[in-house]
Amino acid sequence: MSAHQYDHGHTFAGWVGCAIGSVAAGVAGAGVVMVSGLLIAGGIAIGVVALLVTWALHLSGWGKGPGLRPREEWGWRVRDSSAPGGHDECLGCRLAGRRPVAAAGVVPVRAGGETEAAAAVGADSVR
Repeated sequence: MSAHQYDHGHTFAGWVGCAIGSVAAGVAGAGVVMVSGLLIAGGIAIGVVALLVTWALHLSGWGKGPGLRPREEWGWRVRDSSAPGGHDECLGCRLAGRRPVAAAGVVPVRAGGETEAAAAVGADSVR
């Protein structure tokens, strides 16, 4: 069980991305102090790697989507069970082409051929 009372979003993807990003900031900072364009460019390149690694880990289930997770998934070593289908309002999932069915603009169809919204409206009206 987790030691904190709230879901702060501590995930494996977050920790790895933060660690690589810290190295990137250190290398770029050293480049600024030493006036070395090569080190600055290297720091920026490592920062891009940090973004890509964090994104890949998020998509593989080691991150989290926006909002609260179930309490069982609060630990940073727990994989996100909803990652393969994509998260609502998640930029990373949208960039990867993963959208939940409702967010992709697909309207569920009922057995009679009507959409759920049309069936709900039609239920109150006289035909």
